[in-house]
Amino acid sequence: MDDKFSLSASELAALLCSRVCHDIISPVGAINNGLELLDEGGADEDAMQLIRASAVNASARLQYARLAFGAAGSAGMQIDTGDAQNVATAYIRNEKPELEWIGARALLPKNKVKLLLNLLLIANGAIPRGGKITVQLEDLETAPKFTLVAGGPMVRVPPKFLELHSGAKPEEPIDAHAVQPYYTLLLAQEAGMTVGIHAGADEIRLTAS
Repeated sequence: MDDKFSLSASELAALLCSRVCHDIISPVGAINNGLELLDEGGADEDAMQLIRASAVNASARLQYARLAFGAAGSAGMQIDTGDAQNVATAYIRNEKPELEWIGARALLPKNKVKLLLNLLLIANGAIPRGGKITVQLEDLETAPKFTLVAGGPMVRVPPKFLELHSGAKPEEPIDAHAVQPYYTLLLAQEAGMTVGIHAGADEIRLTAS
């Protein structure tokens, strides 16, 4: 294995758990705030709207994490790209960009689908002020290829992803903030796919084939 992938299984698991907790703590905290409003006799409708919206957000993030980071079944299991599209749509609904998903539905090896979902997180991070992400799936029955285009103001490839993609050993230890780009490239290696990056002035194009 590439020597830049040096985390032990326990270290990787711990850091991914930290990443998931970071993603859901905000909507869960908002649910708690809504319950406190109800306890204090606040505006019931406002509190319930906050609770409902935050519960939907937390659920979407957990469903996404289940497919993107979780085991999602036994070794060798395949995942339906339609399920990936569903969790991606629900997840991005709570983020700034809009999402367009193009491609047929198919069963693919789980690591390839997990790679796709992790690349979507990279694309989302490339346009922190919002914009549009287009996901295109091609040749799913023969040689799957994924293309993700993120366009918006102030686009940039997330620096840690760019550093790891360059092949250089990271200058700093992998932490909870860097583990997702690390995991993305580890998935690519294990899935036998090559990740490409093309950065323009208005958009970032990520490919995996």
